Amino acid sequence: MTDPLGPEWGHGPDGRRTRSASRVVLLDDAGRVLLLRGTDPARPGTDWWFTVGGGRAPGEDSRDAAARELREETGLVVDPAALDGPVWVRSADFDFLGAACRQDEEFFVLRVAEGFEVDRSGWTDLERASVSESRWWAPTELTAAGVTHYPPDLAGLLARLPPAWAGDPLTIE
Repeated sequence: MTDPLGPEWGHGPDGRRTRSASRVVLLDDAGRVLLLRGTDPARPGTDWWFTVGGGRAPGEDSRDAAARELREETGLVVDPAALDGPVWVRSADFDFLGAACRQDEEFFVLRVAEGFEVDRSGWTDLERASVSESRWWAPTELTAAGVTHYPPDLAGLLARLPPAWAGDPLTIE
Protein backbone atom coordinates (compact mmCIF):
# COMPACT_ATOMS: atom_id res chain seq x y z
CA MET A 1 0.00 0.00 0.00
CA THR A 2 1.29 3.47 -0.90
CA ASP A 3 1.95 5.83 2.01
CA PRO A 4 -0.36 8.88 1.63
CA LEU A 5 2.34 11.14 3.10
CA GLY A 6 4.95 10.01 0.56
CA PRO A 7 7.87 7.61 0.33
CA GLU A 8 10.37 9.87 2.11
CA TRP A 9 8.62 9.48 5.47
CA GLY A 10 9.92 7.04 8.06
CA HIS A 11 9.23 6.49 11.76
CA GLY A 12 11.20 7.82 14.72
CA PRO A 13 11.82 5.81 17.90
CA ASP A 14 8.69 7.37 19.42
CA GLY A 15 6.55 6.16 16.48
CA ARG A 16 6.15 9.68 15.08
CA ARG A 17 6.40 10.01 11.29
CA THR A 18 9.73 11.66 10.45
CA ARG A 19 11.55 13.04 7.44
CA SER A 20 14.31 15.43 6.47
CA ALA A 21 13.24 18.34 4.28
CA SER A 22 14.76 21.16 2.27
CA ARG A 23 12.98 24.49 1.97
CA VAL A 24 13.57 27.54 -0.21
CA VAL A 25 12.92 31.12 0.86
CA LEU A 26 12.22 32.60 -2.55
CA LEU A 27 12.59 36.40 -2.49
CA ASP A 28 11.89 38.85 -5.31
CA ASP A 29 13.49 42.22 -6.10
CA ALA A 30 10.82 43.97 -4.03
CA GLY A 31 11.80 41.99 -0.91
CA ARG A 32 8.66 39.87 -0.98
CA VAL A 33 8.68 36.17 -0.12
CA LEU A 34 6.76 33.52 -2.05
CA LEU A 35 4.54 31.41 0.20
CA LEU A 36 2.14 28.58 -0.54
CA ARG A 37 -1.22 28.29 1.22
CA GLY A 38 -1.75 24.82 2.59
CA THR A 39 -4.52 22.91 4.28
CA ASP A 40 -4.90 19.48 5.82
CA PRO A 41 -7.45 17.51 3.75
CA ALA A 42 -8.19 15.48 6.90
CA ARG A 43 -9.08 18.67 8.82
CA PRO A 44 -11.27 20.93 6.66
CA GLY A 45 -11.09 24.62 7.54
CA THR A 46 -7.42 24.60 8.49
CA ASP A 47 -4.93 26.66 6.56
CA TRP A 48 -1.45 28.14 6.84
CA TRP A 49 1.24 29.66 4.63
CA PHE A 50 4.66 28.08 4.15
CA THR A 51 7.83 28.29 2.09
CA VAL A 52 8.51 26.18 -1.00
CA GLY A 53 10.08 22.81 -0.23
CA GLY A 54 9.57 19.27 0.89
CA GLY A 55 11.05 15.94 1.77
CA ARG A 56 14.44 14.62 0.78
CA ALA A 57 14.87 11.15 -0.65
CA PRO A 58 17.18 8.85 1.34
CA GLY A 59 20.76 9.89 0.58
CA GLU A 60 19.73 13.03 -1.32
CA ASP A 61 21.87 16.10 -0.65
CA SER A 62 19.90 18.91 1.05
CA ARG A 63 20.93 21.54 -1.53
CA ASP A 64 20.04 19.23 -4.44
CA ALA A 65 16.69 18.50 -2.79
CA ALA A 66 16.00 22.24 -2.39
CA ALA A 67 16.65 22.83 -6.11
CA ARG A 68 14.47 19.83 -7.03
CA GLU A 69 11.61 21.01 -4.79
CA LEU A 70 11.90 24.51 -6.27
CA ARG A 71 11.54 23.06 -9.78
CA GLU A 72 8.63 20.78 -8.82
CA GLU A 73 6.67 23.39 -6.86
CA THR A 74 7.36 26.56 -8.87
CA GLY A 75 8.73 25.46 -12.25
CA LEU A 76 11.95 27.41 -11.59
CA VAL A 77 15.06 25.47 -12.65
CA VAL A 78 18.29 26.51 -10.90
CA ASP A 79 21.71 25.07 -10.34
CA PRO A 80 21.83 23.93 -6.68
CA ALA A 81 24.99 26.05 -6.27
CA ALA A 82 22.85 29.18 -6.88
CA LEU A 83 21.05 28.61 -3.56
CA ASP A 84 22.36 30.60 -0.61
CA GLY A 85 22.74 28.76 2.66
CA PRO A 86 21.51 26.80 4.40
CA VAL A 87 20.59 29.88 6.40
CA TRP A 88 18.25 28.33 8.98
CA VAL A 89 17.50 24.90 10.43
CA ARG A 90 14.55 23.81 12.51
CA SER A 91 12.64 20.76 13.67
CA ALA A 92 8.88 21.08 13.31
CA ASP A 93 6.26 18.85 14.96
CA PHE A 94 2.78 18.87 13.45
CA ASP A 95 -0.19 16.67 12.57
CA PHE A 96 -1.05 16.03 8.93
CA LEU A 97 -3.49 13.53 7.38
CA GLY A 98 -4.15 12.16 10.86
CA ALA A 99 -0.48 11.39 11.55
CA ALA A 100 1.83 12.96 14.11
CA CYS A 101 4.84 14.19 12.12
CA ARG A 102 8.32 15.58 12.76
CA GLN A 103 10.20 17.30 9.97
CA ASP A 104 13.85 18.38 10.22
CA GLU A 105 14.26 21.28 7.81
CA GLU A 106 17.13 23.20 6.20
CA PHE A 107 16.28 26.55 4.57
CA PHE A 108 18.04 27.99 1.54
CA VAL A 109 17.52 31.41 -0.07
CA LEU A 110 17.14 32.33 -3.72
CA ARG A 111 16.48 35.80 -5.10
CA VAL A 112 14.54 36.21 -8.36
CA ALA A 113 13.23 39.08 -10.45
CA GLU A 114 9.89 40.59 -9.53
CA GLY A 115 7.04 39.15 -11.58
CA PHE A 116 7.99 35.47 -11.39
CA GLU A 117 4.85 33.32 -11.61
CA VAL A 118 4.48 29.83 -10.19
CA ASP A 119 4.08 26.90 -12.58
CA ARG A 120 2.08 24.16 -10.80
CA SER A 121 2.55 21.48 -13.46
CA GLY A 122 5.08 19.58 -11.31
CA TRP A 123 2.81 19.27 -8.29
CA THR A 124 1.99 15.86 -6.83
CA ASP A 125 -1.59 14.73 -6.24
CA LEU A 126 -1.17 15.47 -2.53
CA GLU A 127 0.09 19.00 -3.29
CA ARG A 128 -2.89 19.61 -5.58
CA ALA A 129 -5.22 18.43 -2.78
CA SER A 130 -3.54 20.39 0.02
CA VAL A 131 -2.16 23.61 -1.56
CA SER A 132 -4.75 26.14 -2.69
CA GLU A 133 -2.68 29.14 -3.78
CA SER A 134 0.69 30.84 -3.99
CA ARG A 135 1.30 34.47 -3.14
CA TRP A 136 4.11 36.97 -2.82
CA TRP A 137 4.07 38.57 0.65
CA ALA A 138 5.89 41.65 1.89
CA PRO A 139 7.13 40.76 5.40
CA THR A 140 5.17 43.64 6.96
CA GLU A 141 2.05 42.57 5.10
CA LEU A 142 2.43 39.02 6.39
CA THR A 143 2.66 40.26 9.97
CA ALA A 144 -0.29 42.66 9.58
CA ALA A 145 -2.52 40.00 7.99
CA GLY A 146 -2.35 37.85 11.11
CA VAL A 147 -2.29 34.62 9.09
CA THR A 148 -0.66 31.43 10.33
CA HIS A 149 2.68 30.95 8.59
CA TYR A 150 5.85 28.92 8.96
CA PRO A 151 8.37 29.51 10.19
CA PRO A 152 6.41 31.57 12.73
CA ASP A 153 8.96 34.43 12.92
CA LEU A 154 9.47 34.62 9.15
CA ALA A 155 9.12 38.42 8.97
CA GLY A 156 11.70 38.91 11.72
CA LEU A 157 14.05 36.38 10.18
CA LEU A 158 13.81 38.09 6.80
CA ALA A 159 14.56 41.48 8.38
CA ARG A 160 17.84 40.05 9.74
CA LEU A 161 18.80 38.15 6.57
CA PRO A 162 21.99 39.56 5.04
CA PRO A 163 22.33 40.03 1.24
CA ALA A 164 24.64 36.99 1.13
CA TRP A 165 24.92 34.28 3.74
CA ALA A 166 28.19 33.39 5.40
CA GLY A 167 28.60 30.95 8.24
CA ASP A 168 26.58 28.28 9.91
CA PRO A 169 22.78 28.18 9.74
CA LEU A 170 20.78 29.66 12.60
CA THR A 171 18.58 27.27 14.56
CA ILE A 172 15.05 28.70 14.53
CA GLU A 173 11.62 27.73 15.85
